[in-house]
Amino acid sequence: MSGDPPTAGSGDDPYEGEDELFESLRNLEGFDDAKNFSDASDADNSESRDNQDDSPTGSQAIFGDIPDFPLFGGLMQMLQQATPMGGGAREVARAVACGGASEKNIEPAERIAIEQLLRVAELRVADATGLQPSRNATLRVEVVNRTGWSDRTVSDYHELFTALTKSLANTGSDSDDKPDDKPDDPMAAMMAAVTKMAGPTLLTVGSGAMVGQLAQSALGGYALPIPRPLNKAMLVVLPNIDEFGKQWSLDSDDLRLWVCLHEALYSAVFGVAHVREAINEMLLRHASSFEINPNRFDELFSDFDPLSSGPEAFADLQSQLASPEALLGAVRSRAQQDLLPQLTAVLAAVCGYVDHTMDRIGTELIGSYGRLSEALRRHRTEVTSSHGFVEQLLGLELDQTQYERGAAFAAGVAERAGPQELQRLFTADNNLPTPAEVDAPGLWLARIDLPRG
Repeated sequence: MSGDPPTAGSGDDPYEGEDELFESLRNLEGFDDAKNFSDASDADNSESRDNQDDSPTGSQAIFGDIPDFPLFGGLMQMLQQATPMGGGAREVARAVACGGASEKNIEPAERIAIEQLLRVAELRVADATGLQPSRNATLRVEVVNRTGWSDRTVSDYHELFTALTKSLANTGSDSDDKPDDKPDDPMAAMMAAVTKMAGPTLLTVGSGAMVGQLAQSALGGYALPIPRPLNKAMLVVLPNIDEFGKQWSLDSDDLRLWVCLHEALYSAVFGVAHVREAINEMLLRHASSFEINPNRFDELFSDFDPLSSGPEAFADLQSQLASPEALLGAVRSRAQQDLLPQLTAVLAAVCGYVDHTMDRIGTELIGSYGRLSEALRRHRTEVTSSHGFVEQLLGLELDQTQYERGAAFAAGVAERAGPQELQRLFTADNNLPTPAEVDAPGLWLARIDLPRG
């Protein structure tokens, strides 16, 4: 992007598509009824909001901490205030992460204690796997609060979020000259234009809120199994660790060591070039492949009839579009659907390897490992399954089924050929498993044993 302020019609124009949007509004039957309904709803909502908590985690939000918005009044206001992806995601993430409250800084003594535990974890991971958790002399750690975690995560995911922004901003541009690819229904046409125009804004709010939500429960940097930039310090979110330990009555030192082991192990796995590059490449391909699905908009508005149903039609429509997830669901592409099985298979195998190796190391090193592992894996499933936006936005299917699938793959390889054979995931770039091989570990072992040409 250029350094000059964006102007209408320029390549950097964040409001591209505005003319199409309002042209479709003018052509929409019953729009006057919609405007009157929206104005009345806004008046009622403004009175009720005076009596509600203004915090980002208040009762208005039904999609995690991403607030609902009135279909017309709020949506139009959002478009008028739209800004390109930038510092907005960071500010949204901060607000959601700590709920607007100030956080204490980490005490120096606590930082030193974590660094000492990390030295133990780093040595044990290197001994057990043959992989190096750090490309530097020693693995560095940054002990942070929730705000610190959200700031680093927005920065670390910058390339991914940038690809998402460009994809949503360009959605539909390739089919502008193809009338057959556009929805026939005026309301669907309007919402397609809304999605093209508001995509970057929805992304800013959605990605920031997603990071902020994860910051509320993340124990380390790999709350999501996504590679972070090399040569950056590992993350440990000490307030969340201590709070979780109190909730489950866990030994504090054991819990901290478990987190250090977990983070050091993911650092080692994602330090392997072909693993990191394969996952990053698939994530970026998914992020770059959003496109408007006209049929999806036709489905959303197939029963919309404001002339016969009056204001109730707009109320029903608003309930269907109560969150950005509905709009993002209408821009999922076939290319993304084709990519998901391989991305999910590789991530399942990586998570399965990490869990299997954690069990090998942890049972020898941590006295309360069994109890810790049960609590933490339940915590992981609850956290990831509650963030549907992660799957919508990033293409990550992180439910219990996938974790169990990865665990079965690792166990199957270890039973057939010994746990050392799992290390062959990291010896060659074509040793990453296919979806079929994750479900049948014997196939994977047979393939990687074939002579190489």
